[in-house]
Amino acid sequence: MTSTSQTPGSGARAAHPEHLGHVIFITAAAAMGGFLFGYDSAVINGAVEAIRDRYGIGSGTLAQVIAIALIGCAIGAATAGRVADRIGRIRCMRIASVLFTISAIGSALPFALWDLAFWRIIGGFAIGMASVIGPAYIAEVSPAAYRGRLGSFQQAAIVIGIAISQLVNFGILQLADGKQRGTIGGLEAWQWMLGVMVVPALLYGLLSFAIPESPRYLISVGKNERAKEILAEVEGKEVDLDARVAEIQTAMHREHKSTFKDLLGSRFGFLPIVWVGIGLSVFQQLVGINVAFYYSATLWQSVGIDPTASFFWSFTTSIVNIIGTVIAMVLVDRVGRKPLALAGSTGMAIALACEAWAFSADLVNGKLPTTQGVVALVAAHGFVLFFALSWGVVVWVFLGEMFPNKIRAAALGVAASAQWIANWAITASFPSLADWNLSGTYIIYTCFAVLSIPFVLKFVKETKGKALEEMG
Repeated sequence: MTSTSQTPGSGARAAHPEHLGHVIFITAAAAMGGFLFGYDSAVINGAVEAIRDRYGIGSGTLAQVIAIALIGCAIGAATAGRVADRIGRIRCMRIASVLFTISAIGSALPFALWDLAFWRIIGGFAIGMASVIGPAYIAEVSPAAYRGRLGSFQQAAIVIGIAISQLVNFGILQLADGKQRGTIGGLEAWQWMLGVMVVPALLYGLLSFAIPESPRYLISVGKNERAKEILAEVEGKEVDLDARVAEIQTAMHREHKSTFKDLLGSRFGFLPIVWVGIGLSVFQQLVGINVAFYYSATLWQSVGIDPTASFFWSFTTSIVNIIGTVIAMVLVDRVGRKPLALAGSTGMAIALACEAWAFSADLVNGKLPTTQGVVALVAAHGFVLFFALSWGVVVWVFLGEMFPNKIRAAALGVAASAQWIANWAITASFPSLADWNLSGTYIIYTCFAVLSIPFVLKFVKETKGKALEEMG
């Protein structure tokens, strides 16, 4: 599920489709999987305290219910590539849409805690599929001249999905008089929050009927004529279609299908470059970014901010996330990946340290003192901004570029798995750590942000401006 190689002889690099708007529509439709990825990942933020109260569970059990979706994510991501190669990218999107829909309905109408956890695993599986299928499909249908910009649609869709989920949660809470367990139409507010995802899930499925199959997949199953029609549609009729099909076939025949064995070195298990990829993935999660999206409403309520206001601040954090992502998309090819990562690590470390200081204050009447409260809110937004403009985007760029061609697919799989595991560790541990010492928890995240600086300086090489063939 990698993108096709292109040579100047076919005119592919200079291709400019006559109907660029249609190509953008195709890309945006595929990126709906990213939107659902972001939406489903963050929507649980609004239901955390209600689920705790509804089922009378402690922080440890609550954390497992929240984090269990990540198990489904890992399985979905691990299997999506092979499934898409067998049945096509579009059918995979439809399967993900169905799973998203089932998960939304089941999560909104759980019989007990165990089946809520089950529906979250199903939703996680769909997230994992969408996280793989979307970028691969977009790369395969995008003209070379526009691939970078169109490829960024996936990340943009994810952060927009996070923001919209927080906005919807805020609106539902307003209808429920500010109570997560307030009743609307016979269901509690938190159930509506989880159930509303049915709408974008169904839209994702419907849009899959309006976009074409990947030319690469069609060629792999012998449907060359249909592939030519789609290539003409997305790359322009001036491209030599016979030559393009021949290029894709040649690339597919000479591609090396990397295996786990290819990643092994002689001394430290994996090759050094694989360990660097794993390190990037793990540091991206160990700074605690997903706490800001899974638990921010709970966090603000724990320091005295009322539920309605806590949802508002969660939404503003998501807007900052979008702004930071746009900044990264503008700067990543201009200033380079490594400078952005270092700037982001420095900014995150300072912001997290400020949060740790603010949360160390004793609560007065259940609230943080005014100064500490202001510092906590500003620092939380600053942390998300610095993450979004650096590690949120840069890590994925690095992982797509840093590995030699021979091991790229397998190495990416290992790095992505490490990321899901680190994500699970942070998500599952936060409620218990917060009960232990909220300030101490943020000191831990601060330490990881600080440690990421020497890691990048010593082990990570700049990939800006280098051809993929130069990586080694």
